[in-house]
Amino acid sequence: MAAWRSKWLTWQDRRRLARLQRALAAAAPRAQGAAVLFFNASARLWGLSQNAAFQWLAAWSLRLAGVPVVQLVCQAGLPRCVLAAAQDQGRQPPPCAMCRAQSQRLYAAWPVAPLPPTEDDPGPGLAHAPLADLLAWEHDGLPLGALITPGLRWALRRHDLNDDPPTRALARAFLRGAWATAQAFRAALQTHRPRAVVVFNGQFYPEATVAHLARAAGLPTITHEVGLRPLTGFFTHGEATAYPIRIPPDFRLTPAMQARLNAYLSRRFQGDFSMAGVRFWPHMQGLGEDFWAQARRFRAIVPIFTNVVFDTSQKHANVLFPHMFAWLDGLRAVIRRHADIFFVLRAHPDEHRPGKAAAQSVRQWVHHHGLHTWPNVRFVDADQYLSSYELITHSKLVLIYNSTIGLEAVLLGKPVLAAGAARFTPYPIVYLPPSVQAYWQQLEAFLTAEQVPLPPQAQEHARRFLYYQLYKVSLPFSRWVEPHPLVRGYVRLKPFAPQSLRADASPTMRAIHRGVLHGQPFVLDEEE
Repeated sequence: MAAWRSKWLTWQDRRRLARLQRALAAAAPRAQGAAVLFFNASARLWGLSQNAAFQWLAAWSLRLAGVPVVQLVCQAGLPRCVLAAAQDQGRQPPPCAMCRAQSQRLYAAWPVAPLPPTEDDPGPGLAHAPLADLLAWEHDGLPLGALITPGLRWALRRHDLNDDPPTRALARAFLRGAWATAQAFRAALQTHRPRAVVVFNGQFYPEATVAHLARAAGLPTITHEVGLRPLTGFFTHGEATAYPIRIPPDFRLTPAMQARLNAYLSRRFQGDFSMAGVRFWPHMQGLGEDFWAQARRFRAIVPIFTNVVFDTSQKHANVLFPHMFAWLDGLRAVIRRHADIFFVLRAHPDEHRPGKAAAQSVRQWVHHHGLHTWPNVRFVDADQYLSSYELITHSKLVLIYNSTIGLEAVLLGKPVLAAGAARFTPYPIVYLPPSVQAYWQQLEAFLTAEQVPLPPQAQEHARRFLYYQLYKVSLPFSRWVEPHPLVRGYVRLKPFAPQSLRADASPTMRAIHRGVLHGQPFVLDEEE
């Protein structure tokens, strides 16, 4: 029955896509001027992921305004792609036929710049180089090794990469793919001379290569990712995975905005939220008597919130420590020294997500060092739905790497010490010391202090930041897409009139036009 339903939904979706393409093409005026080039080879293999849909809708909106659009499309040009490699660690070739068929359906109405197969190697010696050399590989002025590293970590679900034959083979395939992408994009620059470039994510190596070359050419380069609310996208002239958010100094919350934010927080503090189509908390559990039987023996509770170490956001987080596990390694001595404090070490709920489980996890780290046996440590694994919010309300201090829970802890009135950069750390919301030495000194002072104060006006800044992130820079696309009923993170197109994609009919598309065509921030001037 499930297989039959999947086939029926796929047939429906393809018919709807074809009808929409015909209606949109009929409504689009003659294209004039320089084109905008789009690229999202790492957004999907089949169907329509959220980010592939966001880009497709944004491109059509520009076409309806008479702006030429060009799609750079992989035509089996990548020996290994990041999405397929994540499924089997790159042991099998990617499913190119399926991917190319979907590309033909999506991009039939405008010019395509091909990314074809190539036999070229990016320089001699690739076949026998150790992993360290592959990750530092440069060719023709391109830092190819640096460009493939985030995607390699993501595909292998780990930060620390093993210098073994499978890892080296995948690194070599990614290097060849990055070089093929560079050649294809350089050809597209010569042929189409685009006015701007829009890529998904910007950290996976195909899009990272295009973004690097586009910026080197002086072209406006936009990256995008999912927004914080369901079916929203985040577009930026910076790095989307860092989520740079610039709030105007005079931005203040009105009473209506305060009420809207309060309603959102009320739901979120009960675990009612999702991101990228994934709901992390099927339910929340209270702390329980077992927890308190252990906690009562200590003078204070300090939770430690970790992140998924291979996530593409971590590249931007590592401003003090080389990676999250280096921070955790340093915390071991602190935990031993403060035997009178109860440390609750929490694995990120996404760490054991089916299909995306970490190969290098906090659980492994905890058991390797035996922290689960320490009397003043309680380890909460990713599949344990203990309420973080109830835990925070009973805490003296909250320790984070760069997790969003730090922002929420401040909203609950608790001070937060961050060990990595987060989207909210440019604002005086949490403590982020300027160096590793300063971090350990600050942590020691906080743990020994009777009480830890919040930074001045931290809660006000946190509310401004969260509202701006939720309702100003998270651009809603729910007018045109809905969640796929069978596959998390994927969407279906709704029936819609072409006119709904015009900039004068949609605050979302108005923000995208201003950002792509005029270099302005991607901010809603009114709520969708």
